[in-house]
Amino acid sequence: MALEHADVLRAAHLARLGLTDDEAAHYQADLGRILEMVDRLQALDTEGIAPLAHPLDTTQRLRADEVTESDQRDRFQRSAPAVEQGLYLVPRVVE
Repeated sequence: MALEHADVLRAAHLARLGLTDDEAAHYQADLGRILEMVDRLQALDTEGIAPLAHPLDTTQRLRADEVTESDQRDRFQRSAPAVEQGLYLVPRVVE
């Protein structure tokens, strides 16, 4: 896919980026190489290849789901400006 100078300027405008003509020419060349690489990747035969969630075959070690802290609700609510029936009262922000 050929990328025109106007395409780069339009993309920069949509992204709210201010580019000079020299910068746009530089990005035009870079983006053109990226699009060429994508075209080469799309030409590869991927039939029968399962998609990967991650390129490495690893698993995530998870910690045990256990309570590690004591209940300090009463202590925290004593320092709160306003509490009612165990709930923190805050100013209304949506009318």
